[in-house]
Amino acid sequence: MHFGVSDLRKCLSILPIEKGDVVFTHSNLGFYGRPEGLLGSYQICEMFFEEIMAVLGGNGTFVVPTFTYSFPRKEIFDPKLSTSKMGVYAEWVRLHPNSIRSEDPSYSVAAIGGNAVSLTENSPENSFGKSSFFDRFYRAGGKILNLNFDAGSTFIHYVEREIGVPYRFDKTFSGVQMRNGEKQSSNSTIWVRYLSDAALEFDSKAFSNLALDNDLFRVEPLGRGQIGLISAEDTFKLIQKTLPKRPWLLTKAEVMGVFNPCIVAE
Repeated sequence: MHFGVSDLRKCLSILPIEKGDVVFTHSNLGFYGRPEGLLGSYQICEMFFEEIMAVLGGNGTFVVPTFTYSFPRKEIFDPKLSTSKMGVYAEWVRLHPNSIRSEDPSYSVAAIGGNAVSLTENSPENSFGKSSFFDRFYRAGGKILNLNFDAGSTFIHYVEREIGVPYRFDKTFSGVQMRNGEKQSSNSTIWVRYLSDAALEFDSKAFSNLALDNDLFRVEPLGRGQIGLISAEDTFKLIQKTLPKRPWLLTKAEVMGVFNPCIVAE
């Protein structure tokens, strides 16, 4: 066996998570290896959920991405039925009886806990704009708790939009979603990159290394993997501080040695 519930509990106790916190989690539970005494993936999901919620307490809130990209994929979005594209754990949380899912047809999230309703209700058309989940998460003092991921998260795209990076833009997709059992036409605006240069593709490694170097991303080993935590505020401030000197920090351009990517407006 690679780890047990006591190991998970110890990791969570070391990381700066407090009761009442709002946490947003990208996950890859399978990479940890085999947990002691547990066989099925649903049992593993339940173990992680229960231990995280025990730390957050009754007023804390746990949120996972349940993105479907339905409108870009030309699919009908049904918040009750549309399956998450974000892995087993996110889907397990979505199906939890206490879970509340936002009605964003591209970037929905599922939340459980004290602020679940306020973080998910009345989703705006723009997934990264004012009053979007990511905007509310930031203003709630949220923390990013990644399970086998680096310090990168979808929240970074919200930061990019707030700062106004030149390599991404708002793109609106039209589609159909289910509301109160009826089909309704609506729009979904998302923050996408220009496709004119592969160097503009998102890459979080350089940011994650920078966050580690600045002691902003706290990491604890677990099994074959790790658990990492960084606050939304620290993420925002670090990117805001760094981009004037390293404008391609959040893309593949740095790694590829591309200093002047080709940006062609769409």
